[in-house]
Amino acid sequence: MSYETIRVERDGPLTLLTLDRPERLNAMPPQMADEIGQVFYDLGDSRAVLITGEGKGFCSGADLSARSDDNPLMGKGGSHEALINHYNPAISHIIRADVPVICAVNGPAAGVGCSLALAADFTMAARSAYFLQAFVNIGLVPDGGSTWLLARAIGRPRATRMMMLGEKIGGEQAEEWGLVYKCVDDELLMDEARALAAKLANGPTLAYAAMKRNIATALDGNLQQVLLAEAEAQHKAGASVDAREGGKAFLEKRKAEFKGV
Repeated sequence: MSYETIRVERDGPLTLLTLDRPERLNAMPPQMADEIGQVFYDLGDSRAVLITGEGKGFCSGADLSARSDDNPLMGKGGSHEALINHYNPAISHIIRADVPVICAVNGPAAGVGCSLALAADFTMAARSAYFLQAFVNIGLVPDGGSTWLLARAIGRPRATRMMMLGEKIGGEQAEEWGLVYKCVDDELLMDEARALAAKLANGPTLAYAAMKRNIATALDGNLQQVLLAEAEAQHKAGASVDAREGGKAFLEKRKAEFKGV
């Protein structure tokens, strides 16, 4: 399938998704959100997804360049429609994906771009990157799942600080806070992100999917729900080809070769 606002490449079991509007710091129009969602519909046999931005920015937020009644973001009731029908589904696809998702944040990640970055399972930031929730400066509220993602990642005080004061959080501070998995030098970002993505793409995919679902249950459920979810997931994982290979490799004292099934 061809896309207009993103590029999609396959490298074996890994899918690389690049936001491709560098002239706008990859500001996200509704079309880009839809195209991101389509990638996750069409993963096929991909076993991991790596997301990054072209040029100097990761994603500077929703594209507000055409502020008029014809703009689905700014027209009467438009922001609600755009969130419900475009942006929220894209974020949900990333969070609920059955494969690991890695974001390599190479520059500003603002507004819904911040949500996109934090929706990944692993968020790796360049040292020059930053995360920003600037909605307060224009009298709006964070959206695209930012409230949920920030509160769970860094707690209420820091989430409140980011949202109510609109402060930029740099890559190093983001790692210090636990907002991201890792901060690395700019020139090392894509090499390290690709290495991590390749490792995950060659891991036990079914087990990863179960882990993601169990983490979601742990965040929103109670202990009994988590215990049941773990037991059911372990039963399914134990019947997989990868589990048999993992056990055999352990006994033979060699590295397991997982197939994702």
